[in-house]
Amino acid sequence: MNVSDNYRQNWESFWSGTSDARGEAIWDSDPSLTAEPHSDLLLPYADPARAIVDLGCGNGTQTRYLATRFARAVGVDLSHAAVEHARRAGSGDGVEFQQLDLTDAEAVDALHDRLGDSNVYMRAVIHQSEPAARPAVAAAVAAIVGTEGRAFVVELTSASRDVLGRAAAEPAGPPPKLQRIYQYGLKPADADDEEIPRLLTEAGLEILAEGDTALPQTEHLADGTRIDLPARWFVLAGK
Repeated sequence: MNVSDNYRQNWESFWSGTSDARGEAIWDSDPSLTAEPHSDLLLPYADPARAIVDLGCGNGTQTRYLATRFARAVGVDLSHAAVEHARRAGSGDGVEFQQLDLTDAEAVDALHDRLGDSNVYMRAVIHQSEPAARPAVAAAVAAIVGTEGRAFVVELTSASRDVLGRAAAEPAGPPPKLQRIYQYGLKPADADDEEIPRLLTEAGLEILAEGDTALPQTEHLADGTRIDLPARWFVLAGK
């Protein structure tokens, strides 16, 4: 299946309405807080000589960091506007960006055919995907990894809903960057905790390691506290 037109348009509208300024998207955190520690968790299992594909790359902040740890980094996103943001920010050596619908199995297979078995980095994509599309997103991870690549997947847990709820209930209302998420109809932390590992294993992936973490955001509460969203990470291999 492909994603719905409404879901696709929500993301196009969000990225079209987002400036090129670093950190304007609430999840556009510095790689030192995200891709760097995540790479440290992945690399004991992964071959850095293989390419890494950043699924749901947005404006490419994490992709560009990943290119410093792996031989090549390819950022892909459903949104054409997001990919244009990423390209304007600069690709540099060993980095490229392309539009890709992860539910389009033929396009995903074409990417695998071009790169071979690759590593995957996916940060908080399944939890906000449409429920019917989530199995296809997990299957895309498995298709790109093949038998030799490895994947790092990190997703928000249900505890994130409580954090977001408290932020939204502040006396002045949701902080501006969080308000934009709701404005564009995006749905953070929408998947159940048990759903994520089930989808990954049903897609033919083996969980090699996992643990709890938090995903730092670029938004703060009124008292200055940074919003950190509870999450769980998985290192995965194809079977």
